[in-house]
Amino acid sequence: MVTFDKATKFDFENLGNETEFYLDDILSEDEISVFNNHKYTVLPGFCDVHVHFREPGFSYKETISSGSRAAAHGGYTAVCTMPNLNPVPDCMENLQKQLDIIERDAAIAVYPYSAISVGERGKELSDMDNLAEKSIAFSDDGRGVQDESMMREAMLRAKKLGKIIAAHCEDNDLLFGGYIHDGKYAKEHGHRGICSASEYKQIERDLKLAKETGCAYHVCHISTKESVELIRKAKGEGVDVTCETAPHYLILDEGSLQEDGKFKMNPPLRSAGDKLALIEGIKDGTIDMIATDHAPHSKEEKSRGLEKSAFGIVGIETAFSLLYTHLVRTKVISMEKLIELMALNPRKRFGIPLRNEFSIWDLNEEYIIDTDRFLSKGKATPFEGEKVYGKCMLTVYNGKAVFK
Repeated sequence: MVTFDKATKFDFENLGNETEFYLDDILSEDEISVFNNHKYTVLPGFCDVHVHFREPGFSYKETISSGSRAAAHGGYTAVCTMPNLNPVPDCMENLQKQLDIIERDAAIAVYPYSAISVGERGKELSDMDNLAEKSIAFSDDGRGVQDESMMREAMLRAKKLGKIIAAHCEDNDLLFGGYIHDGKYAKEHGHRGICSASEYKQIERDLKLAKETGCAYHVCHISTKESVELIRKAKGEGVDVTCETAPHYLILDEGSLQEDGKFKMNPPLRSAGDKLALIEGIKDGTIDMIATDHAPHSKEEKSRGLEKSAFGIVGIETAFSLLYTHLVRTKVISMEKLIELMALNPRKRFGIPLRNEFSIWDLNEEYIIDTDRFLSKGKATPFEGEKVYGKCMLTVYNGKAVFK
């Protein structure tokens, strides 16, 4: 807890921050006096390595401007944007379009991924050599790389370039048209299910390739107990692997499902046993970080029910409050562990600095999640109407207030 005055100095030296700065550089004296009415908690700026800001190509869903301001609302000061865009950033000409928008419109640090393959079609490698310098990593997010030889070639190239391969793991041959977890809810309600093997079988393949090539490998949004166990085993064998899961997989399961598109995401909400395995994975360090997979869509795209709605939910504005409420206040994990998962570990793995950036929170403030208050264009969240603790009062990036 911090008591604020003009000379309050923020020094996150132990958290890897490189700069000291003062509150009166950011706020007026009147604003500082408001903060002194309560005790607040100062946290390092969060880092989300998996977001969809949809621009260029799909700005009706989200933009760099709206997405980065939504991130600041959630206490994030750095994000990594996925490449399923139009045009796909598979060459410098295409990536530059996104870089120009970021330079013009981003409120916080935005680091773009480039595609592993041309058009994310899995047939031919992207121009990785020229893309590497301006890309945080390589991913074909939204699609699994189906061809094993293609993934091996991508890993060898990434290894040479010193870049991470961040994989959306999904075996198309095991999907069978599914759209929610292949479990009890699907069977009882007549839905087509997505089996767990469609995720963990491709992780198993990729872990073998990562061990063979020595590539730095990161697994996106894991959701199954088998995925946790495979990654735990690979880490024990010295494979250079990290992974993420998302808040919804740690809080919800298939028993939470409703006949509403705001419960549809990929991977889907799995079983209660899978959720418990994921929680154990964050506690023992198998899961390195929590990323939101913030995936906004239009209202119409999310209003077609479980079967026909687009995959994806928003989450960057509510992630900390939800995780603090469900995991820290209930003593599942400590606050220090949550900060590692949301701020420190993502930066360490992806080489993202922490400078002049923090957020201030009232952890005792209870509020109801209200999508009308979101800064994101996307409003689809299964947590709408839920009471949570922890309200962001101020986010500072590069020594400037980007949300207050």
